[in-house]
Amino acid sequence: MLQVSLQNTVPMRLDASFGCAPGELVALVGPSGSGKTSLLRAIAGLLKSKTLRGRVAVGPEAWFDSERGLNLPPQQRHAGFVFQHYALFPHLSALDNVVLAAGPAPQPDQFGALFERLGLAGLERRRPAQLSGGQQQRVALARALARQPKVLLLDEPFSAVDAPARQALYRELAALRQTLSTPMVLVTHDLGEARRLADRVVIIDAGRSLQTGTPAQVFASPRNARVAQLVGIQNHFRGRFHKVEPGRGRLEWGDAGGVSLQVLDKNRIPDGATVTWVIAGERIDLLADGACEGNTLRCKVLEQLVLGETSLCTLQPEQLAHERVTLSLSTGQLRFLQAPAGGWLRLRIAPDAIHIMPQKDVPAAQ
Repeated sequence: MLQVSLQNTVPMRLDASFGCAPGELVALVGPSGSGKTSLLRAIAGLLKSKTLRGRVAVGPEAWFDSERGLNLPPQQRHAGFVFQHYALFPHLSALDNVVLAAGPAPQPDQFGALFERLGLAGLERRRPAQLSGGQQQRVALARALARQPKVLLLDEPFSAVDAPARQALYRELAALRQTLSTPMVLVTHDLGEARRLADRVVIIDAGRSLQTGTPAQVFASPRNARVAQLVGIQNHFRGRFHKVEPGRGRLEWGDAGGVSLQVLDKNRIPDGATVTWVIAGERIDLLADGACEGNTLRCKVLEQLVLGETSLCTLQPEQLAHERVTLSLSTGQLRFLQAPAGGWLRLRIAPDAIHIMPQKDVPAAQ
């Protein structure tokens, strides 16, 4: 089990904690410059900072403990690190790059199975310049695995390859996870990649870990408005929450005469509280224009930008002149429902699809 709890001030501010179990893949997700790579480097012992505090441990073995004055050098941490741009030695063959990382007295013939497993058989004598991007990435992964690491650290490993190579590497990683019981930490800014690959995600912003959970939990139930923004939820609104009965509540959206929506009451927000709330676009049902009942809104299509099979739509709820709902919808479905720009349709929102957060979690305007 990898346990990380780190604080730092310079050169990168950090205040992050998370764990990663054997065989688990945890994705660190956040915008560029948020400190994701700095965390990986700190785990590996590559972050040079006199202000670094906290602890990094794998099982009972501590790699870094500022209270004890313990800071193992990188070569003693047994961390396999796959860098974003591979960092292969250009003058060495693929095999020599891997052998160099394997530790003292390695035997070159012991890597045949590793090259075979990663689809590199027959490429051992090629230099990096003679390999495709995907092949270079596999060599970088083989080099990390050659150390028989206790932790595998992946710094945006798929960002520099094209889509077909990326899909192939996803498969390689999935197959690899079936045979390894090593904690894996993946840095990515690609939300789709995090959803596809990770068991859990850690949302990082300005060096801080804001929320940890499964992708489904975090993307559907962000802890606060900043997390909602970072995970790409566009539909973020304000309202007032009222309790109805145990397990059920009512959300007032807009001023008097606005919209009342049924929501779940998880008994975390007091009656009458001002709240901020979000809903993921995939949890909305699209219906033809007509009578509205329950959690169904009649909306005018203000704008429809066709992007091939999908259309980016801006909608205005009929009773909320100043509110806008932005959705990515099927172009074919919009045509079937006869809802071009200027037309009308209905949006049905399940009560459990609405996630409510306290107003105090909304950051002040900058």
